[in-house]
Amino acid sequence: MSLLRIDELRVTTRTRELVHGIDLRIETGEWLAVVGESGSGKSLTAFSIANLLPRGLRRRAKVMRFGDKDLLTVSKEEMRQLRGNDIAYVFQDYQAAFSPYYRIGRQLDEVMRSHTDWDEKRRGKRAAAVLEQLQLPAELLKRYPFQVSGGQLQRAALAAAILLKPKLIIADEPTTALDAVNASLVLDQIAEIQKREGCAVLFITHNLRVLSRFADRMVIMQGGEIKERGATKEIFESPKEQITRNLIAAIPPLRNIPSRLPVFTEGAAS
Repeated sequence: MSLLRIDELRVTTRTRELVHGIDLRIETGEWLAVVGESGSGKSLTAFSIANLLPRGLRRRAKVMRFGDKDLLTVSKEEMRQLRGNDIAYVFQDYQAAFSPYYRIGRQLDEVMRSHTDWDEKRRGKRAAAVLEQLQLPAELLKRYPFQVSGGQLQRAALAAAILLKPKLIIADEPTTALDAVNASLVLDQIAEIQKREGCAVLFITHNLRVLSRFADRMVIMQGGEIKERGATKEIFESPKEQITRNLIAAIPPLRNIPSRLPVFTEGAAS
Protein backbone atom coordinates (compact mmCIF):
# COMPACT_ATOMS: atom_id res chain seq x y z
CA MET A 1 0.00 0.00 0.00
CA SER A 2 1.32 3.43 -0.95
CA LEU A 3 2.03 5.88 1.86
CA LEU A 4 0.01 8.50 -0.04
CA ARG A 5 -2.53 7.77 -2.76
CA ILE A 6 -4.46 10.44 -4.62
CA ASP A 7 -6.90 9.68 -7.44
CA GLU A 8 -8.61 12.35 -9.54
CA LEU A 9 -7.79 15.36 -7.39
CA ARG A 10 -9.53 18.55 -8.44
CA VAL A 11 -9.08 21.99 -6.90
CA THR A 12 -11.72 24.57 -7.73
CA THR A 13 -12.89 28.09 -7.07
CA ARG A 14 -16.59 28.89 -7.36
CA THR A 15 -16.19 29.42 -11.09
CA ARG A 16 -12.96 27.73 -12.22
CA GLU A 17 -11.11 24.45 -11.94
CA LEU A 18 -7.40 24.94 -11.18
CA VAL A 19 -6.22 21.33 -10.79
CA HIS A 20 -7.78 18.90 -13.24
CA GLY A 21 -8.19 15.38 -11.89
CA ILE A 22 -4.59 14.36 -11.19
CA ASP A 23 -3.30 11.10 -9.69
CA LEU A 24 -0.30 10.77 -7.34
CA ARG A 25 1.40 7.97 -5.45
CA ILE A 26 4.19 8.31 -2.90
CA GLU A 27 5.86 5.27 -1.39
CA THR A 28 7.46 5.06 2.05
CA GLY A 29 11.01 6.42 1.95
CA GLU A 30 10.65 7.87 -1.55
CA TRP A 31 11.58 11.36 -2.75
CA LEU A 32 8.99 12.54 -5.27
CA ALA A 33 9.44 15.91 -6.96
CA VAL A 34 6.52 17.84 -8.40
CA VAL A 35 7.92 20.32 -10.91
CA GLY A 36 6.28 23.10 -12.84
CA GLU A 37 6.25 26.77 -13.67
CA SER A 38 4.42 29.29 -11.52
CA GLY A 39 0.67 28.68 -11.73
CA SER A 40 0.99 25.04 -12.77
CA GLY A 41 -0.95 23.80 -9.73
CA LYS A 42 1.92 22.11 -7.93
CA SER A 43 1.56 24.02 -4.64
CA LEU A 44 -2.24 23.68 -4.69
CA THR A 45 -1.74 19.94 -4.99
CA ALA A 46 0.60 19.93 -1.99
CA PHE A 47 -1.71 22.07 0.16
CA SER A 48 -4.68 19.86 -0.72
CA ILE A 49 -3.15 16.86 1.02
CA ALA A 50 -3.61 18.27 4.53
CA ASN A 51 -6.53 20.54 3.56
CA LEU A 52 -4.50 23.75 3.80
CA LEU A 53 -5.92 25.42 0.72
CA PRO A 54 -6.46 29.19 0.80
CA ARG A 55 -9.94 30.48 1.55
CA GLY A 56 -12.27 30.17 -1.42
CA LEU A 57 -10.67 27.03 -2.85
CA ARG A 58 -12.12 23.53 -2.56
CA ARG A 59 -10.64 20.09 -3.12
CA ARG A 60 -12.44 17.03 -4.48
CA ALA A 61 -11.02 13.61 -5.18
CA LYS A 62 -12.09 10.05 -5.82
CA VAL A 63 -9.43 8.79 -3.39
CA MET A 64 -7.10 10.61 -1.02
CA ARG A 65 -5.51 8.28 1.50
CA PHE A 66 -2.50 8.58 3.80
CA GLY A 67 -1.68 5.08 5.01
CA ASP A 68 -4.99 3.79 6.36
CA LYS A 69 -6.46 7.29 6.84
CA ASP A 70 -9.05 8.68 4.45
CA LEU A 71 -8.02 12.33 4.14
CA LEU A 72 -11.40 13.26 2.69
CA THR A 73 -13.40 12.16 5.72
CA VAL A 74 -11.13 12.60 8.77
CA SER A 75 -12.32 15.07 11.39
CA LYS A 76 -10.62 18.44 11.90
CA GLU A 77 -8.97 17.13 15.07
CA GLU A 78 -7.70 13.99 13.31
CA MET A 79 -6.31 16.16 10.52
CA ARG A 80 -4.62 18.44 13.06
CA GLN A 81 -2.96 15.42 14.64
CA LEU A 82 -1.88 14.08 11.26
CA ARG A 83 -0.35 17.45 10.35
CA GLY A 84 1.57 17.54 13.59
CA ASN A 85 2.73 13.95 13.83
CA ASP A 86 2.77 12.25 10.44
CA ILE A 87 2.68 14.97 7.76
CA ALA A 88 5.03 17.94 8.06
CA TYR A 89 5.22 21.01 5.83
CA VAL A 90 8.27 23.15 5.10
CA PHE A 91 7.17 26.31 3.33
CA GLN A 92 8.93 28.75 1.02
CA ASP A 93 8.03 31.62 3.36
CA TYR A 94 10.01 30.34 6.34
CA GLN A 95 9.55 33.64 8.20
CA ALA A 96 5.80 33.02 8.35
CA ALA A 97 6.47 29.75 10.19
CA PHE A 98 7.47 31.70 13.30
CA SER A 99 5.90 34.44 15.37
CA PRO A 100 8.28 37.38 15.83
CA TYR A 101 7.07 37.77 19.43
CA TYR A 102 8.39 34.49 20.86
CA ARG A 103 11.80 32.87 21.03
CA ILE A 104 12.45 30.04 18.60
CA GLY A 105 12.86 27.55 21.45
CA ARG A 106 9.42 28.34 22.83
CA GLN A 107 7.86 27.85 19.42
CA LEU A 108 9.55 24.49 18.90
CA ASP A 109 8.42 23.48 22.37
CA GLU A 110 4.83 24.43 21.52
CA VAL A 111 4.87 22.02 18.56
CA MET A 112 5.71 19.16 20.91
CA ARG A 113 3.31 20.27 23.65
CA SER A 114 0.45 20.38 21.14
CA HIS A 115 0.99 16.88 19.78
CA THR A 116 2.60 14.80 22.54
CA ASP A 117 2.38 14.16 26.27
CA TRP A 118 6.15 14.53 26.70
CA ASP A 119 7.40 16.26 29.82
CA GLU A 120 9.54 19.41 29.66
CA LYS A 121 12.83 17.53 29.99
CA ARG A 122 12.06 15.20 27.08
CA ARG A 123 10.90 18.09 24.90
CA GLY A 124 14.09 20.00 25.65
CA LYS A 125 16.27 17.00 24.78
CA ARG A 126 14.43 16.46 21.51
CA ALA A 127 14.75 20.11 20.47
CA ALA A 128 18.47 20.08 21.26
CA ALA A 129 18.97 16.81 19.36
CA VAL A 130 17.22 18.10 16.24
CA LEU A 131 19.22 21.32 16.24
CA GLU A 132 22.41 19.28 16.51
CA GLN A 133 21.33 17.11 13.56
CA LEU A 134 20.82 20.24 11.48
CA GLN A 135 24.13 21.77 12.57
CA LEU A 136 22.41 24.65 14.32
CA PRO A 137 23.83 26.15 17.53
CA ALA A 138 21.97 25.43 20.77
CA GLU A 139 21.76 29.16 21.53
CA LEU A 140 19.36 29.47 18.58
CA LEU A 141 16.62 28.33 20.97
CA LYS A 142 17.05 31.55 22.95
CA ARG A 143 16.83 33.87 19.96
CA TYR A 144 13.90 35.56 18.30
CA PRO A 145 13.30 34.84 14.60
CA PHE A 146 14.50 38.30 13.55
CA GLN A 147 17.83 37.70 15.31
CA VAL A 148 18.98 34.89 13.00
CA SER A 149 19.92 34.70 9.33
CA GLY A 150 17.52 33.56 6.63
CA GLY A 151 19.41 30.30 6.17
CA GLN A 152 19.30 29.52 9.88
CA LEU A 153 15.61 30.39 10.11
CA GLN A 154 14.73 28.08 7.22
CA ARG A 155 16.66 25.29 8.92
CA ALA A 156 14.85 26.11 12.17
CA ALA A 157 11.58 25.69 10.24
CA LEU A 158 12.88 22.32 9.06
CA ALA A 159 13.68 21.48 12.68
CA ALA A 160 10.09 22.25 13.66
CA ALA A 161 8.87 19.99 10.86
CA ILE A 162 10.92 16.95 11.90
CA LEU A 163 10.59 17.19 15.70
CA LEU A 164 8.02 14.39 15.78
CA LYS A 165 9.61 12.23 13.05
CA PRO A 166 6.91 12.56 10.36
CA LYS A 167 6.32 9.89 7.76
CA LEU A 168 5.98 12.50 5.00
CA ILE A 169 7.76 15.84 4.60
CA ILE A 170 6.10 18.19 2.11
CA ALA A 171 8.62 20.84 1.09
CA ASP A 172 7.11 23.65 -0.99
CA GLU A 173 9.91 25.60 -2.72
CA PRO A 174 11.94 25.65 0.53
CA THR A 175 15.15 26.94 -1.07
CA THR A 176 13.78 29.66 -3.37
CA ALA A 177 14.55 32.56 -1.02
CA LEU A 178 17.99 31.25 -0.01
CA ASP A 179 21.43 31.82 -1.48
CA ALA A 180 23.14 28.89 -3.20
CA VAL A 181 25.16 27.82 -0.14
CA ASN A 182 22.19 27.73 2.24
CA ALA A 183 19.94 26.16 -0.39
CA SER A 184 22.42 23.32 -0.89
CA LEU A 185 22.71 22.85 2.87
CA VAL A 186 18.92 22.61 3.32
CA LEU A 187 18.65 20.06 0.50
CA ASP A 188 21.47 17.95 1.91
CA GLN A 189 19.86 18.00 5.33
CA ILE A 190 16.45 16.97 4.00
CA ALA A 191 18.17 14.09 2.21
CA GLU A 192 19.97 13.08 5.41
CA ILE A 193 16.69 13.13 7.34
CA GLN A 194 15.02 11.02 4.67
CA LYS A 195 17.81 8.45 4.79
CA ARG A 196 18.07 8.36 8.59
CA GLU A 197 14.34 8.33 9.41
CA GLY A 198 13.03 6.50 6.35
CA CYS A 199 10.42 9.17 5.68
CA ALA A 200 9.06 10.16 2.29
CA VAL A 201 9.62 13.60 0.73
CA LEU A 202 7.23 15.44 -1.57
CA PHE A 203 9.32 18.27 -2.99
CA ILE A 204 7.66 21.12 -4.87
CA THR A 205 9.91 23.18 -7.14
CA HIS A 206 10.28 24.99 -10.45
CA ASN A 207 14.04 24.35 -10.50
CA LEU A 208 15.11 21.07 -12.07
CA ARG A 209 18.76 21.58 -11.18
CA VAL A 210 18.18 20.81 -7.50
CA LEU A 211 16.55 17.46 -8.25
CA SER A 212 19.10 15.35 -10.06
CA ARG A 213 20.93 14.30 -6.87
CA PHE A 214 17.86 13.75 -4.72
CA ALA A 215 14.55 12.85 -6.35
CA ASP A 216 13.71 9.23 -7.13
CA ARG A 217 10.78 10.18 -9.36
CA MET A 218 9.45 13.34 -10.94
CA VAL A 219 6.04 14.64 -11.92
CA ILE A 220 5.88 17.53 -14.38
CA MET A 221 2.81 19.79 -14.11
CA GLN A 222 1.45 22.46 -16.42
CA GLY A 223 -1.91 24.21 -16.34
CA GLY A 224 -3.21 22.08 -13.49
CA GLU A 225 -2.44 18.79 -15.26
CA ILE A 226 0.33 16.21 -15.05
CA LYS A 227 2.14 16.24 -18.38
CA GLU A 228 4.89 13.73 -17.65
CA ARG A 229 6.03 11.42 -14.88
CA GLY A 230 8.78 8.89 -14.38
CA ALA A 231 12.16 8.12 -12.84
CA THR A 232 14.31 11.24 -12.51
CA LYS A 233 17.20 9.83 -14.54
CA GLU A 234 14.92 8.76 -17.38
CA ILE A 235 13.21 12.15 -17.59
CA PHE A 236 16.52 14.00 -17.67
CA GLU A 237 17.90 11.68 -20.35
CA SER A 238 14.83 11.44 -22.59
CA PRO A 239 12.09 13.97 -21.82
CA LYS A 240 8.92 13.31 -23.81
CA GLU A 241 6.91 16.51 -23.38
CA GLN A 242 7.76 20.02 -24.56
CA ILE A 243 7.24 21.53 -21.10
CA THR A 244 9.79 19.08 -19.69
CA ARG A 245 12.28 19.92 -22.41
CA ASN A 246 11.74 23.63 -21.72
CA LEU A 247 12.38 23.18 -17.99
CA ILE A 248 15.55 21.21 -18.67
CA ALA A 249 16.74 23.77 -21.22
CA ALA A 250 16.24 26.52 -18.63
CA ILE A 251 18.89 24.99 -16.34
CA PRO A 252 21.94 27.30 -16.52
CA PRO A 253 24.93 25.35 -17.86
CA LEU A 254 28.08 25.05 -15.80
CA ARG A 255 30.83 26.14 -18.16
CA ASN A 256 34.41 27.30 -18.00
CA ILE A 257 34.86 26.32 -14.37
CA PRO A 258 38.60 26.48 -13.62
CA SER A 259 40.28 23.49 -12.02
CA ARG A 260 41.73 25.83 -9.39
CA LEU A 261 41.02 29.33 -8.20
CA PRO A 262 43.28 32.08 -9.56
CA VAL A 263 45.94 33.43 -7.22
CA PHE A 264 46.27 37.19 -7.00
CA THR A 265 49.50 38.76 -5.79
CA GLU A 266 50.10 42.26 -4.54
CA GLY A 267 50.70 44.67 -7.38
CA ALA A 268 49.21 42.35 -10.00
CA ALA A 269 46.35 44.73 -10.72
CA SER A 270 47.03 47.99 -12.54
